[in-house]
Amino acid sequence: MSDIVNEFNEYRSKMNEKILADNNKVIKRIFNLDTNAYQEGALDVKTKELLGLVASTVLRCDDCIKYHLETSHKVGLKKEEVVEALSIATLVGGTIVIPHLRRAYEFWDALEETDSL
Repeated sequence: MSDIVNEFNEYRSKMNEKILADNNKVIKRIFNLDTNAYQEGALDVKTKELLGLVASTVLRCDDCIKYHLETSHKVGLKKEEVVEALSIATLVGGTIVIPHLRRAYEFWDALEETDSL
């Protein structure tokens, strides 16, 4: 797996374990709500991931963008679908999201590299 993907996943896992080990009920409930919100429902998982990706891009959260890109990749979204969602995010968010768009492309390319390994 690509270094950029591994580094993100290792850091995220390590810090999530540390955060959840504090046993804070509010934080645990927020984590649980986040997990459950992206489950299959009236909207399918792919749609929810694209919505999360757009919101994360507009809010300029690089960690969130990476998370939704990786999940989008895992659930089988194609680059064209992801790029179209990112184009909507760029339209809504304006030019200030372009640096996040660059990093999103870089991370997606790293995810695709894992397919060829």
